[in-house]
Amino acid sequence: MVFQPRCFIVLLFLRRILFLGTAIYLYRWLYVCTPLPAPHRHLRICLFLLMAKCLLGKACCLVGVWKQHLYCHLFGGHSCLCPILLQASSPGKLKHVVRLQFCLPSQEEPGEVPLRCVCDFILGAASKHEFQAETKKLLDIVARSLYSEKEVFIRELISNGSDALEKLRHRLMAEGKALPEMEIHLQTDSGKGTITIQDTGIGMTQEELVSNLGTIARSGSKAFLDALQSQAEASSKIIGQFGVGFYSAFMVADKVEVFSQSAEPGSPGYHWSSDGSGMFEIAEASGVRTGTKIIIHLKDDCKEFANEDRVKEVVTKYSNFISFPLYLNGRRINTLQALWMLDPKDISEWQHEEFYRFIAQAYDKPRYILHYKTDAPLNIRSIFYVPEQKPSVFDISRELGSSVALYSRKILIQTKAADILPKWLRFLRGVVDSEDIPLNLSRELLQESALIRKLQDVLHKRLIKFFIDQSKKDPEKYAKFFEDYGVFMREGIVTIAEQDAKEDIAKLLRYESSALPAGQLTSLTDYASRMKAGSRNIYYLCAPNRHLAEHSPYFEAMKKKDMEVLFCYEQFDELTLLHLREFDKKKLISVETDIVVDHYKEEKFEESCPAAERLTEKEAEDLMAWMRNALGSRVTGVKVTTRLDTHPAMITVLEMGAARHFLRMQQLAKTQEERAQLLQPTLEINTGHALIKKLNELKDSQPDLAQLLLDQIYENAMIAAGLNEDPRPMVSRLNELLTRILEKN
Repeated sequence: MVFQPRCFIVLLFLRRILFLGTAIYLYRWLYVCTPLPAPHRHLRICLFLLMAKCLLGKACCLVGVWKQHLYCHLFGGHSCLCPILLQASSPGKLKHVVRLQFCLPSQEEPGEVPLRCVCDFILGAASKHEFQAETKKLLDIVARSLYSEKEVFIRELISNGSDALEKLRHRLMAEGKALPEMEIHLQTDSGKGTITIQDTGIGMTQEELVSNLGTIARSGSKAFLDALQSQAEASSKIIGQFGVGFYSAFMVADKVEVFSQSAEPGSPGYHWSSDGSGMFEIAEASGVRTGTKIIIHLKDDCKEFANEDRVKEVVTKYSNFISFPLYLNGRRINTLQALWMLDPKDISEWQHEEFYRFIAQAYDKPRYILHYKTDAPLNIRSIFYVPEQKPSVFDISRELGSSVALYSRKILIQTKAADILPKWLRFLRGVVDSEDIPLNLSRELLQESALIRKLQDVLHKRLIKFFIDQSKKDPEKYAKFFEDYGVFMREGIVTIAEQDAKEDIAKLLRYESSALPAGQLTSLTDYASRMKAGSRNIYYLCAPNRHLAEHSPYFEAMKKKDMEVLFCYEQFDELTLLHLREFDKKKLISVETDIVVDHYKEEKFEESCPAAERLTEKEAEDLMAWMRNALGSRVTGVKVTTRLDTHPAMITVLEMGAARHFLRMQQLAKTQEERAQLLQPTLEINTGHALIKKLNELKDSQPDLAQLLLDQIYENAMIAAGLNEDPRPMVSRLNELLTRILEKN
């Protein structure tokens, strides 16, 4: 049955009629019905007026109290909390304060569960106590310096309410009793500048109020866990640190009031209050509902927390996934489920999509989903998503940071937890929840410890295993993923110091191979499985595309050894493999470096060109002497190679890849001479090639043309080696060479 405000008007009208009727009756009795002389009549008037005042005063007090109880019974099922203070005092007697919470009738929306209201009476005198931990100074630290954001006081008090509800749930289940309504209510009052947080949990006795609220950093939750060491289920759901979390309210409050009644049968209710100055008061209270209600009188500069939208924003951010219903001004606001706590097989694809969009603030769908739960070696509940959308330049930036949120028992600790995943995995979106993470007192910062490193290591290995499994399950889908997100994996190899971690990430790399058709990718693991017996090197060649790689003089030189070569097309592949150095106890060798190493080992290869078609040894020696003189400081030496067939020459540099990267990053060499001084290149020539044989003829007959031809052969070799990034200066030389050719014809 819903009562309307007119009920109040009727009650007040009837009371006024009663008082008016009593006054008329007294008047008629004194002046009309009882004729007395004037002096006696006046005396009787005074006496009866005095009696009437006393009687009416008591009646008003009783009717007032009766009215408050009636309001509670009539409107206890509605949601708005409207505190009313009635004070009736007389000299020499104790003050009686009635704090009533009642609700104006309203149309309840779907999902709205109003709080049943009770009348809180403060009975008797309050006893004063002093905080027990160097109060003033320590309270200042906790309330003003411990937390980075004032808004977290809402998270802390909701966490305390959740703990209280969990304790009551555990007790009632252990006793085989039915569970009552277990919920947390928040009420904002912008007019009065207050925010009220109430739970229907286990409540506190007077002794618990003194010990839990009177001693900073004493945790009632911690004591509860200590008593349940052998009962892991109950202990895992307690958020803890009540002593410190409660005092976060003083960051925003001028005064804090607590009404609490223990769930112990027959326990009275109590009222606790303090302004945070070092003292607190406790008085017995009547009409307090089982549980705890905290009324925060906000400071002038913190009145934003009396605004419903602001509080909803904070609750959604920090406490959206607590286990119990959470209401703000009568409407439930924690409607999302903590999916990471559920069994993976119970979660639909649609639920994953909605949850991903919520935590990632995105509109696409996840391309990969990993729901990972384990209890050993750490307790971990987590969900990770890989966005379908290709990362932008902004997403790739290392300044972006982590996009994985850290929770502890469904309470948000960090929105961007940078310490629980390596930096290279910042493209992931998701949630990690662990009871084992060591937090500091503010529950905002992770303590540096071996446990955090262990957590990161466990998650790192599990994610890598997940991606490897996906690559086997659907190679084409993984190839697209690697194309979009491979830059992060390369970054991980370059930036992580530990070799084992580098090799773990390297299992995710994919390249084309000379042994496979174009477009087909292979992993380092698969390459190693195809290696010939006794081989200890993995060979790779960096080029812009497959065509250039296959027509490179360096790949041509490697054909003599009949070795598989990986083709690396991305800009940072070379740097990545240089940092990786080895994989599965096999060295990663650039084919350019291998050529130089073969020279040092004086490894011999069969000539592919008949001796009659090559320069003689004497001609070759004379030509190389002329070339060294003509090139000057641009080369360290000139050699004959037998590993080329279709190319006239090539440049070899020890650690060619590192040299290229150094020049590209430092941009030190501006001229050919400066570049040569840094690189110390060697020009290797193919004496069976037509250009080299023609050059040998021209050096004597036409020295000028021979110089132009030599310069162009050298520049071509530098370009093929990737050591000349600006070929424009040789355009004029090409034009002159073309002119000379046309003149011959």
